[in-house]
Amino acid sequence: MKRDDFSWMIGGVQGSGVDTSANVFAKAAAAGGLSVFGKREYYSNIKGEHSYFQVRVSKDTIRSHVDTVDMLATFEEETIFRHALEVRAEGAIIYDPDQDTKRLDQVPTIEADVRATLNGELAKAGLSPDVRGILELARRRGVHIYPIPYNELLKEVGARFGETSLSTLQRMLNVMAVAASFALVSYDENLVKEALKKQFRAKPKVVEMNVAVVAAAYEYMNQKYAGSFAYKLAPVKVSGETNLFVRGNSTVALAKQLAGCRLQTYYPITPASDESEFLEGHAEIELDGSAAMENPQVGEAVALKGKGNIAVVQSEDEIAAVTMAIGGGFAGVRSSTSTSGPGFSLMAEGLGYAGMNEVPVVVTLYSRGGPSTGLPTRHEQGDLRFALHAGHGEFPRLVLASGDLTEAFYDTVRAFNYSERYQTPVIHIVDKALANSDATIPKFDVNKVKIDRGLLVKGPVTDAVNGEIRRFQMTPSGVSPRPPLGTKGGVYWNTGDEHDPLGHITEDPTNRDMMMDKRMGKIDLADKEIPMDERVNFFGPAAADITLLSWGSTKGAILDAMEWLKEDGILVNFVQVRLINPFPTEYIKGVLAKSKTIVGVEMNYSGQLTGIVRERTCVPVEQLVVKYNGRPMSSEEIYSAVKLISQGKAPKRLVLKNGA
Repeated sequence: MKRDDFSWMIGGVQGSGVDTSANVFAKAAAAGGLSVFGKREYYSNIKGEHSYFQVRVSKDTIRSHVDTVDMLATFEEETIFRHALEVRAEGAIIYDPDQDTKRLDQVPTIEADVRATLNGELAKAGLSPDVRGILELARRRGVHIYPIPYNELLKEVGARFGETSLSTLQRMLNVMAVAASFALVSYDENLVKEALKKQFRAKPKVVEMNVAVVAAAYEYMNQKYAGSFAYKLAPVKVSGETNLFVRGNSTVALAKQLAGCRLQTYYPITPASDESEFLEGHAEIELDGSAAMENPQVGEAVALKGKGNIAVVQSEDEIAAVTMAIGGGFAGVRSSTSTSGPGFSLMAEGLGYAGMNEVPVVVTLYSRGGPSTGLPTRHEQGDLRFALHAGHGEFPRLVLASGDLTEAFYDTVRAFNYSERYQTPVIHIVDKALANSDATIPKFDVNKVKIDRGLLVKGPVTDAVNGEIRRFQMTPSGVSPRPPLGTKGGVYWNTGDEHDPLGHITEDPTNRDMMMDKRMGKIDLADKEIPMDERVNFFGPAAADITLLSWGSTKGAILDAMEWLKEDGILVNFVQVRLINPFPTEYIKGVLAKSKTIVGVEMNYSGQLTGIVRERTCVPVEQLVVKYNGRPMSSEEIYSAVKLISQGKAPKRLVLKNGA
């Protein structure tokens, strides 16, 4: 496998600026026209434990992370112990020589099994269990080691600004590590400084000192190590518009604003909260009143003179969050709530209420490791079956799963369209790997966004009888006109019980049959109406030796791996299912009928999608590639797994285990 990219990693104590430094690195690379993909890993506490951020960059399009580290930037000892042996031969480690004597047993946050493994490796090599020993082991494996006297350089910068407090100066350690990394690969210093200015634009003095730190790091590295590292990273010329650099949570938040969502409810939970917090920080919305652009904001812009707001409400729990969002749907407002597995569990009864009363509501489900509290900040695709069946009894819901950040943006808008068109809950699954990924992607085209509010009654009701309207009347499509609560001219009733067309409670069996058929028939309607290009993606040649079947964030890793497999002469195609309910049964059955070897690729224990495929198509998926250790699949893992399968050397259930 030949990689034409550069993988950089930085780590440190949670709360020490690891995210900030990674953002500076990624933004500087993106500003140079490079394709960027960033993966963020962190523990489920606020401060103290270890976190790390890997940023992969290339002049070509990349969609995933890799396990191999080309350069490790460190400014404390735990990152060295945890990640030094992940660096490839001919790679580089940047570190502070003041850490040399720090011992492995002095780092309490390293787990016992990790410590035992490292002690074993060092003892086998006859090396001491300290930073000096682990770096020597890396050096013997062909890694280049670059000591940098951080404190000495920081004191020199501080002297120029009259800053003598070492604790204050050490806040810039992470920036120095970033600058030293870029200097080692001869990247344009000005692009790094510009990225810093954007990162700290609200703090002019912080910008000034950090820019000086960048200059000092470049000067030191150029004098001490010029030409010693073979890999060089250069900006590329960009024609036309540059790409966006975005994070998953904020991508969904931006799409909600564009879609016309004006009520977002939530109870804090990882990793969903970042989306709501982004919306809280951008609650005021600039509205485009151009009638030429088909978007929901045209009429709103006229009424509000170009300004709008989204109400973001932190509720007392997830039960309140979902019912409050349902209340917004009753009022005719596009409403949503965002949560993760444990919170979604509490929303199940509320979903049933929305289904019974045919209320549109969007639930963004950020899938993470379970069960129970599980792995609060780690990745898993374990909620698919639950999303399909959450709630007692039977009621319609659409389940949509995005595979990358671009899809997440446009699928968010579609989720609101589906919800209002079919007057039903829509569950939009955005797994943790997508939520916490950063990437460069093409700019969003808002003119592609079409808004469908369904049979929303926009004026006074004229067909009321004795002051009541038949809100749940039978129609050929099964979808009834929907007046917002308070619409002039009529009253209707809402209840959690079965009801007649007026909304009055009844247990009559004939009426029950009629209402169940009406509600559940909307899934058949959606199955007929929603175009296939919104439901499923197909990649690769029509005929291939191996067909990969997957969903969600594995998409990027699969597509990157397919390119390497093609170079090896292994023909692979890929079916990505996006709309899980209604399931694209006939399409999937047709594709799989032509497949020689079908491989299910999923981030869960049981292969949940493959089970659904068998239920719906009667086609068995006998080869599984699964991962459930909380870390997302890398493109290298998928490449190696498919290669084993093509050689007939893989077990029927191949479990991937990479990740720190």
